[in-house]
Amino acid sequence: MPELPEVESLGRFLAERVSGGTVERVYPLAFHALKTYDPAVSALEGRTFGGVGRYGKFLALEADGLYLVMHLARAGWVRWNDELPAAPPKGGKGPLALRVRLAGGAGFDVTEAGTQKHLAVYVVRDPQEVPGIARLGPDPLDEAFTPEVFAGLLEGERRQIKGVLRDQSVIAGIGNAYSDEILHAARMSPFKLAATLTPDEVARLYEVIGTTLAEAVERSRGLPLRDLKAEKKSGLRVHGRKGEACPVCGDTVREVSYRDSSLQYCPTCQTGGKPLADRRMSRLLK
Repeated sequence: MPELPEVESLGRFLAERVSGGTVERVYPLAFHALKTYDPAVSALEGRTFGGVGRYGKFLALEADGLYLVMHLARAGWVRWNDELPAAPPKGGKGPLALRVRLAGGAGFDVTEAGTQKHLAVYVVRDPQEVPGIARLGPDPLDEAFTPEVFAGLLEGERRQIKGVLRDQSVIAGIGNAYSDEILHAARMSPFKLAATLTPDEVARLYEVIGTTLAEAVERSRGLPLRDLKAEKKSGLRVHGRKGEACPVCGDTVREVSYRDSSLQYCPTCQTGGKPLADRRMSRLLK
């Protein structure tokens, strides 16, 4: 799933190309992805794109007072084309969900791979009309996200720190992959209860959140869209690397599996050398 660094880089890429461009046609092909109907997507036609903003994992493209908002979910992406085909795209079972053609022929496709369809597209007058944006917590790259704000978010929080970092209503933009990376860099167990963190641990975790995300954004700067996902994978130290050697200590990266996701961690770096209980595997072995 694209997380804050990839969505930030995607937004910068699009801003350089769509700002000042006039929308000629919008072709919605996957109607399950459209979450609003008033204004209609056709209301974007004839409007000129201004800036591109990011809200957590959401992108919002402003066009003369309207906003095209996208959440790419797990398998969505945007593909830019300097010269889109002149013929309207055909619907069907392919990955194409939405095409936006600018005057002059350039434009972009919004796609979603796989059979599980969670891509979401909105046309609104204010990004805060999107429910997922309205309930977002603070952005960790925002100057207002201070150590004091972060400490306040964790105060009295009885959930495991992994789940807290992924909760978009607590902190916007961090998902499964970067929460693994952040906790590994902070040398912290994903099962540790957030409320039990010491002041030193809170300070260390705050610093690592900022550096991990900022470095990921910087690595992606200037890359073509087709390379952003590969860059994300190459920069990950533990997430998605079950069975590989930890690049810090050499221990074997372990995994805890859930019904629809998994986490990876290093026992030596994060849990005092003790493997965490994999509840899913325990049930399978009974």
